[in-house]
Amino acid sequence: MSTTHRRRPALIAVAIVAACGCLALGWWQWTRFQSVSGTFQNLGYALQWPMFAWFCIYAYRKFVRYEEVPPEPRNTMTEIPAGLLPERPKPAPQPTDDPALQEYNAYLAELAKHDAERQNRNTA
Repeated sequence: MSTTHRRRPALIAVAIVAACGCLALGWWQWTRFQSVSGTFQNLGYALQWPMFAWFCIYAYRKFVRYEEVPPEPRNTMTEIPAGLLPERPKPAPQPTDDPALQEYNAYLAELAKHDAERQNRNTA
């Protein structure tokens, strides 16, 4: 990027129009509050709209500052700090001497063997 400051007339105009619109809406809510039918809700909005106008200008200035910051070089390696990510869960150790589990696995192996034999007979 170049070091010259870029002026964006359209962006400046949008920020100014948005801020002026917010101030106009604040003035309108203030006059509604002062009227006979005005409520405290109108007062709340009358106080809120100037903050929205301030935010429009703040957002424009923040955008300009972010645009002026030079980009980081793309060829540098980034490193994740240790302890940032959670540890991977480890599987629970499987008991190998459980007789019920061994019997169940033998039963499943026998079923798979019979199923494979039946499939071979049907396809042959």
